Amino acid sequence: MHQVSIFESSTNEPLASRMRPTKLSEFVGQTHLIGKNKILRKIIESDNIPSMIFWGPPGVGKTTLARIIANETKSEFITFSAVTSGIKEIKKVMEEAENNKRMGVRTIVFVDEIHRFNKAQQDAFLPFVEKGSIVLIGATTENPSFEINNALLSRCRVFVLKELSSEDILVLLKRAIHDERGFGKEKVDISEEDLNIIANFANGDARSALTTLDMIITNSDISEDGIIKVTKDAIEECLTKKTLLYDKNGEEHYNIISALHKSMRNSDPDAAVYWLARMLEAGEDPIYIARRITRFASEDIGLADTNALNVAINVYHACHFIGMPECNVHLAEAVIYMSLAPKSNACDVAYRLASSDAKKMLAEPVPLVIRNAPTKLMKELNYGKGYQFAHDSKDKLTTMECLPPSLIGKTYYNPGTQGNEVRFKQRLEQIKEWKKSHKQSN
Repeated sequence: MHQVSIFESSTNEPLASRMRPTKLSEFVGQTHLIGKNKILRKIIESDNIPSMIFWGPPGVGKTTLARIIANETKSEFITFSAVTSGIKEIKKVMEEAENNKRMGVRTIVFVDEIHRFNKAQQDAFLPFVEKGSIVLIGATTENPSFEINNALLSRCRVFVLKELSSEDILVLLKRAIHDERGFGKEKVDISEEDLNIIANFANGDARSALTTLDMIITNSDISEDGIIKVTKDAIEECLTKKTLLYDKNGEEHYNIISALHKSMRNSDPDAAVYWLARMLEAGEDPIYIARRITRFASEDIGLADTNALNVAINVYHACHFIGMPECNVHLAEAVIYMSLAPKSNACDVAYRLASSDAKKMLAEPVPLVIRNAPTKLMKELNYGKGYQFAHDSKDKLTTMECLPPSLIGKTYYNPGTQGNEVRFKQRLEQIKEWKKSHKQSN
């Protein structure tokens, strides 16, 4: 028996690159966008491609989908990186795109990590997008509303790409085992259970999954009959984590995040830190945990401690900047803070109550008194008539009703009795009493 050497491979190109789909039929995931009769598929099939932004986590297919669109629509495909491209490079490529347009060839310019471009770099694309010289496709892991210039964003369609499921990634791993672009020319003995371990470990990132599979197979033993035998020891050695802490169906993953959430809710910092450590030591994505903590800060603490959300957001950014293993202390700080903070779910309850009414009463008109009246016709139709500007009143309060008539008197927000909400509760009671007394006096 001997170890497989990377030099025995027919190519040193990474597996994720070799397995990159080249046509829509090979693409896995994002069925909400490219499934049958879905919007992005229709756009591609009609060959009417607008400039667009792909927003989603790493490894979900943003770059791949952009390349497929170029292939399917027979367009020139040019890639930019925010790290290496400046305004000079942008203008040079735009000139090429103008020449292509005169020759009847469409140019798709793909900008990876577009959120890293500064305002001047983003503005450099704008005139060419407006003229139709290029179709811009930007990829970002950050919210485009905050990271992309409004002028550019308003000229692009935003498509949200979702994290891949373990089932999606399993499809890709099996394809890599059997496809000649992957290990189809080799004899690989790996169980479906082991492929599931790799799929779950990837946390929705196809690139990470394929890179892990490549590393595992490359470092596995070959038997005398030429079969590459993948063992759990080889998997754990390559992952450097006890991946079996999460079962193949992912149930334990959800059990442990639930344990963290409920420990913080129960104000138990010791249990919260333990479950945090269980996840991080098992290879959980720290960004996923940071997102869950951010949700917790509003769902279970809310206005009882308005600093909780600040802590959660700061820790989320710290995890982005530093990554594992250093960001473990930031996450520990966050879960301890959340555990010790006063608790209130009043904001969450308020939204759920309002959401229930909104879904049942979607046609309720906005009261005329709080409608804008930017035109003469709207003024003639009594838009904004009787509007009371609170800043002009002595107490900065008015008796004006802002809910639709059928919902007047409805209460959604009921403050709790911990932390800041004691003060908010008193303030809300004062407001209600003021309105009640002034309505009676009118």
